Amino acid sequence: MTSEPKNSEPNASQPTPQPEKPPRSRSAAVAIEVEALRLPGVTHAFFTRQGGVSEGFYASLNGGVGSSDDIVRVGENRRRMAAYLGVSASHLLGLYQIHSPDVITVETPWRDGERPRADAMVTATPGIALGVSSADCGPLLFADPQAGVVGAAHAGWKGAFTGVAEATLAAMEELGARREATTAVLGPTISREAYEVGPEFRERFMEQDAGNAAHFTPSGRDGHAMFDLPAYIVARLTRAGVGRVFDTSLCTYGDEKRFYSYRRTTHRGEGDYGRLIAAIALATR
Repeated sequence: MTSEPKNSEPNASQPTPQPEKPPRSRSAAVAIEVEALRLPGVTHAFFTRQGGVSEGFYASLNGGVGSSDDIVRVGENRRRMAAYLGVSASHLLGLYQIHSPDVITVETPWRDGERPRADAMVTATPGIALGVSSADCGPLLFADPQAGVVGAAHAGWKGAFTGVAEATLAAMEELGARREATTAVLGPTISREAYEVGPEFRERFMEQDAGNAAHFTPSGRDGHAMFDLPAYIVARLTRAGVGRVFDTSLCTYGDEKRFYSYRRTTHRGEGDYGRLIAAIALATR
């Protein structure tokens, strides 16, 4: 259900040091596109970690404004992403994500320092790219091309549990979308094989719906379980009545070459991690 990755091709005096300029490079942002979202008037990308200028454990296409990476390098990475999507760099938007079900309706862009606190965005305005960041959590992209409405959501377990996907669909409907005409795609997410949780985590989901038992399997540790976050997200989208739901079935934890992973970084005791960006936009007419 996925295509092959597509290659799209100031110093100051003391005492206030400025970030160095990013090195020159001919590389370009590398992204995964999904055939189901290759829709009239819609551009999208699930960006990998490849094709940027960041270094170390941020290497190389870190799009995380909230990371501790060099801000100039992050800016260059995001410029490359915007170019891939065909929008200006200032129109690739991001949120201050808080693991919530909160959704923002976007009409005009904002500055990075003014990012709203939320976990999803929707728009009917061409030329604005809605970008969500992740590094194990589920990046969701939505489109109703008939209505000319798109959305993007960051669905970690908490956001998925509290209904960020459903809230995104409701916000799209307020702009004229119909959920039965909407396509939703889940990008690279941590898989069940890499996501061990404790007993209290499973109990929370069982209290919500006994049917959630299907998303847990026993782990090697007593009382613990492996949680299938992608399956849980897909199940909620399906119950919500989305017309078409697709899962890329790509694991962030297991594919270090292409993806960042918060859990992998935690297991290694590294100080920080890069952020993947998933983005969608309506093409300008």
